[in-house]
Amino acid sequence: MISTRAAARYAKAMLEISVENGNADAINNDMILISESVSQSKELKSFLNNPVIGESVKFNALEEVFASVNQGTKELFRLLKTNSRFELLGAIASNFQKQYEVLKGVERVVVTTAIPMDSHLESKVFAKAKELVQGKEVIISNVVDSSIIGGFILKIGDKQFNASIAHQLEVLKRELTN
Repeated sequence: MISTRAAARYAKAMLEISVENGNADAINNDMILISESVSQSKELKSFLNNPVIGESVKFNALEEVFASVNQGTKELFRLLKTNSRFELLGAIASNFQKQYEVLKGVERVVVTTAIPMDSHLESKVFAKAKELVQGKEVIISNVVDSSIIGGFILKIGDKQFNASIAHQLEVLKRELTN
């Protein structure tokens, strides 16, 4: 929990500085790259979390692996080296992306279906989501979960609408047993 708060603070400071410098879009692209790299590579994650490996070694490795990133992102690496907080890098990148999306007025919509959505259904969901989050840009992601049997689960922010067959069967089961 403490490291999550620390990561959010680093991300907030990073976002404020990047907005001031006018390079928030470029830094966000760097954070996407870093977030994906850390989440997809067990080796990188364990490398960053390993207390035996020195901060200078971690810094040099990150400078080499992420050589193409913006100068502002490299400044973050320097700060993490100074504060011995490289284990926060993935969380910082993820938090930065969330805060950046809030700043840009982007709303992520997650649609869980039993089978992948086709383009027709996706356009219908997009239109409905756009209507529900007026004034914001909508990004839809589809999660396939066959355990819902049919229907869908729509998540927008902290709200969820569950129209799955599995949920309806569960409600019916509760009603019949009471």
